[in-house]
Amino acid sequence: MSKPEIVGKVPINVVELRQELKAIKKRDEELTFRGNKTEEYLNDFAKMSKKDADEMVNKLRKLNITRLKEEFIQKIVDLMPASVAELKVILQGYTLSVKNEDMTKIIKVVQEYLK
Repeated sequence: MSKPEIVGKVPINVVELRQELKAIKKRDEELTFRGNKTEEYLNDFAKMSKKDADEMVNKLRKLNITRLKEEFIQKIVDLMPASVAELKVILQGYTLSVKNEDMTKIIKVVQEYLK
């Protein structure tokens, strides 16, 4: 039995995870039970293209909002909040305070990608 070793932890969004699962499926020819369940979930909920997700992440990074870490940016891309109230609910689970004007900037970026 192999013993995997964690080399580093980097937050990714569901679009990137879907791409990684495709690469694993191509490499191994089939996924495990959990891999298949995850793939089903991602196919249902990850509707954004990789290009759009990358653009959105870059735009959110360029806002230079203090204390907005990479994990929060990835969570925003995953959940795509349509209003400041929804963004507050998402960020409520973390020990993070963001000004209302910064939240408005974030929502403007997200609304560019809402379909």
